[in-house]
Amino acid sequence: MTDPEFDLLDELYFVTTFRTLLEKTGLSATALEEQLRNLLEQGLIRSFWPDPDTELAYETTSFGAIARDASYLASKDGLLQHNTR
Repeated sequence: MTDPEFDLLDELYFVTTFRTLLEKTGLSATALEEQLRNLLEQGLIRSFWPDPDTELAYETTSFGAIARDASYLASKDGLLQHNTR
């Protein structure tokens, strides 16, 4: 797990919007989107769209279209890795 991924997981103990993550992390929108994609591919976070209660399965082809409108939450595996680092 990279330092940016670790820092991002710090913010994902609760469902959090892309906009809030931008403010909290200080990453550019493009960099944040890339980090979220990496974490989703590793199964360390989950995405929610169109509302915070509807989990959306990660698909590489459609992620870019909804990434900035979605919300995110650390998965159980993500929390375990974050807490054991």
